[in-house]
Amino acid sequence: MNDSSFSSPSSGGRALVLGGGGSTGNAWLLGVVGGLAEAGLDVAAADLLIGTSAGATTAVQLAASSPAALLDAVLAPMPPRARPDAGAPASDSRTADPRAGAGVRSVADNMARTAGIIAASSDAADMRRRMGAEAFDLDADGSQAARWRATVASRLPTLDWPERRMLIPAVDAATGEAVVFDRDSGVDLADAVAASCSSGFAYRIGDRRFIDGGYRRNENADLASGYGRVLVLSPFGGRTRHPLAWRMQLDAQVEDLRAAGSAVETVRPGEEFDRMIGPRAMDPSLRPDAARIGRAQGLALAPHLAAFWA
Repeated sequence: MNDSSFSSPSSGGRALVLGGGGSTGNAWLLGVVGGLAEAGLDVAAADLLIGTSAGATTAVQLAASSPAALLDAVLAPMPPRARPDAGAPASDSRTADPRAGAGVRSVADNMARTAGIIAASSDAADMRRRMGAEAFDLDADGSQAARWRATVASRLPTLDWPERRMLIPAVDAATGEAVVFDRDSGVDLADAVAASCSSGFAYRIGDRRFIDGGYRRNENADLASGYGRVLVLSPFGGRTRHPLAWRMQLDAQVEDLRAAGSAVETVRPGEEFDRMIGPRAMDPSLRPDAARIGRAQGLALAPHLAAFWA
């Protein structure tokens, strides 16, 4: 389950990396992959899928459903009552009505809380330990875990791990140690995704508790080391809330991958997506627009990425 237990191929193979980004990030990811598929490029058929937080939800969705069907579902008119915002991290905002502003406030509060922890931390390992310790207190009796698992499971088209390789990162809340789930970890797929999306409380699996894989890195593209071609889709545009010296930012991950011999391409949203991240990332009413932005990017980038992916 630890990073060290995963070996990468020495060369070749294609990896698709799906970063975190909340509900709107999930929609943007599905839009990009859907747009690429519409243009004739099926990146969802990668040899390796790496999904973090909302990207973990996306990875499972893409492994089990067609990009076109997933994109159509995001673009379909929403019912009067907002459906669960797919890809959302664990926080009170998943049940709040963002149209009334409650979800936005909850996400903003969580961002302020975690910003304080980051500022007080000496390095990335210290930050992860501090995040984990506070996450224990947010769900001391573990009562939220069952509800959160049901919410996450409802977003997944399958509860079975795919045959091909899929990696889902999280962080051990007790130790701050990064962990990576796969089909051989002995963990249910829904639990792995729920843990990777748990940015609020510490999600329990057996005797251990876990927090959001984004606390390891938002994209975790470094887990694709050894693959010949790595395509990284980052809803946050490679941004990081952490000091650059910690090397958690996407540019550092790409630099390390290229130094190790991988060819890497990244796709990041443009400025029009800025209003859909941060406190608004949990607003389900923004999902169709986020998906349209992603689809347009996928269509535009397909000719360039086709040569890279071939």
